[in-house]
Amino acid sequence: MAAYFLEQVRFLVGLFAILNPLGAIPVVLSMAADRHGDDMRQIARKTALAVTVILLLSIWAGDGLLGFFGIGIPAFRVAGGLLVLLIAVAMFHARISPARHTADESIEAESKADISVVPLAIPLLAGPGAISLVIVDAHQAAGWLEKMLFSVSCLLVGVVIWWVLRLAEPIGRRLGTSGLNIATRVMGLILAAMAVQFMADGLRMLLPGLA
Repeated sequence: MAAYFLEQVRFLVGLFAILNPLGAIPVVLSMAADRHGDDMRQIARKTALAVTVILLLSIWAGDGLLGFFGIGIPAFRVAGGLLVLLIAVAMFHARISPARHTADESIEAESKADISVVPLAIPLLAGPGAISLVIVDAHQAAGWLEKMLFSVSCLLVGVVIWWVLRLAEPIGRRLGTSGLNIATRVMGLILAAMAVQFMADGLRMLLPGLA
């Protein structure tokens, strides 16, 4: 039981770090500059719901998707770890990695009536890095019960995202640019360590002689 608890805590911390809703606040506010009150609450609700659905699909359908394309978990660990490391490096510089969101996507979002699913939920929050992390961790689940625990963790993260986005304006004012950048860099440090571990585990499985 203690091992399950520690595993879920590690998963929650890693997932929150790579989603990094605090670091996404400036982007969200710039995209929704002309939206306030009920509009912001609706965006927060729909974005959080979309992120949760994406993560749950990754847990329950990720293995099947990899099997369909003939991709093994060791190779996916290395590729996912490299992607997460690139995201972490961008976070060290208090920037959003192009792997999550690009300037062109920001320009396109300005003309969209609804920005909650695309680009906020995907790829800004639940981008390739987050999906890779969830698939790799869920693959290690011993059975459906452990996958249910991972699913509960995703629901909790969805609630946090809803809360952060709903209060994006006051949080942005309170923390300021420096506070948000500090939080992003701390999350980046956690992600970098996880990425190195991902790649090391994947390489050991691909090349047993390295161990």
